[in-house]
Amino acid sequence: MPAVVLVTGGTGLVGKAIKHVVETEPVGSRFGKKEGETWIFASTKDGDLRDAEQTRLLFEQYQPTHVIHLAALVGGLFKNMKYKVHLLDSFPSTILTLIYPQLTFLRDNILINDNVLHAAHAHKAQKVISCLSTCVFPDKVEYPLDETKIHNGLPHESNFGYAHAKRMVDVQNHAYKEEFGCNFTSAIPTNVFGPSDNFDLEDSHVIPGLIHKCYLAKKNGTPFVVSGTGKPLRQFIYSRDLAKLFIWQLREYDDVEPVILSVGENEEVSIKDVADAIVKAVGFEGQYTFDTDRADGQFRKPASNKKLLGLIGGFEFTPFKEALDTTVQWFLQNYDNARTGNRL
Repeated sequence: MPAVVLVTGGTGLVGKAIKHVVETEPVGSRFGKKEGETWIFASTKDGDLRDAEQTRLLFEQYQPTHVIHLAALVGGLFKNMKYKVHLLDSFPSTILTLIYPQLTFLRDNILINDNVLHAAHAHKAQKVISCLSTCVFPDKVEYPLDETKIHNGLPHESNFGYAHAKRMVDVQNHAYKEEFGCNFTSAIPTNVFGPSDNFDLEDSHVIPGLIHKCYLAKKNGTPFVVSGTGKPLRQFIYSRDLAKLFIWQLREYDDVEPVILSVGENEEVSIKDVADAIVKAVGFEGQYTFDTDRADGQFRKPASNKKLLGLIGGFEFTPFKEALDTTVQWFLQNYDNARTGNRL
């Protein structure tokens, strides 16, 4: 029976990257489409995955044999801080660090994940890979992160709702395997960026947000101001590299334990280095500063990709600056159709 692969969140950053890889890699190759294989890239237009009945109908319609579950309610650092808080100028930042309500992130993601995994089991999907995030790891932890440390302490307070909901996917995967023998597993990417990212200044992660901000500074002749000190370090993975790793995991990895999908821990990049590279790629020549009164978030959380490299064999990651240049060029060429939020 030919495989039918359902990708939830299929029109987001990673979903579009998977679609790009499947359609551009040679047919029958390690990362290309297989003969007779059908890929379905579902979006919210196809159903609200927070609703159990709509999720059931989606699975009934497509009868997927395999699922890559990407759908989630997500947001960058400042969305996680602001989402349900009416920020007042008179609030001291020390108070703000204590009052990030996270119920919507927690509840919506629990509903989405539970509905997808239940529907996959009910419709006898052969395999499900769910996308987690390095935010699932404890705030206080010994580095580098690895797959054994997910549940070893509380996550960072800035996104505890999202983190706990994602942790529960790992718990559910083990429970489905124990009770029903399901082949459910998960992937833990580090910070993802690439073409078709969310560039909304209020709702994006660091790289797309800085790209958009730098573009506007150049366009409007205003300073380019980066929030925070620029000192935090992150591992960034190009979305099209990540797409290949999801396809590898779908076809070649059959263990319930999660796998970190990332560049090596020795390839951390500071936010300042990211901003410098964006300034160069955008061609910005104006004033460029850091707003050190804004929060940095977690300073660093290096993750080990030792398990991944031991399983996949040779894999060549796209160099960071090359991937960033491609992303910037995509944004500049597709600005009118990109996800940018309110235009300034």
